Amino acid sequence: MGESKRPRDAEDPPARPRPSARGSDPREGDPRASEEDAAPAHPVPVEDTLDLHAFHPRDIATVVEEYLWEAQRKGLQEVRIIHGKGLGVQRRIVAALLARHPAVAAVAPAPADRGHYGATLVRLRPAG
Repeated sequence: MGESKRPRDAEDPPARPRPSARGSDPREGDPRASEEDAAPAHPVPVEDTLDLHAFHPRDIATVVEEYLWEAQRKGLQEVRIIHGKGLGVQRRIVAALLARHPAVAAVAPAPADRGHYGATLVRLRPAG
């Protein structure tokens, strides 16, 4: 049988506004936004290895991009990004981002003792 549509009533929460452009924040200029809200969505310690297993695939590009900028700023010359073997979804997301990221000088699959095809080695350009 057909599904009935329930009319929207006052108890439904309002839809959250979506950012209209990369880097924009719908809370920008909102006096109710706290400093805690302004913190990065995915704080990641900057070391020579980033393991993406803890992140949802929709967040991978943002996490990797922020990580690369911070690693470059910190002066790291090479980093290893562990995306896992699986079906290759995260590997493809990472590869697409690395291909266009200005901080990346070179990319290579990790050797067997450093993650094999479940990880990618990235050589970074010097900052500046």
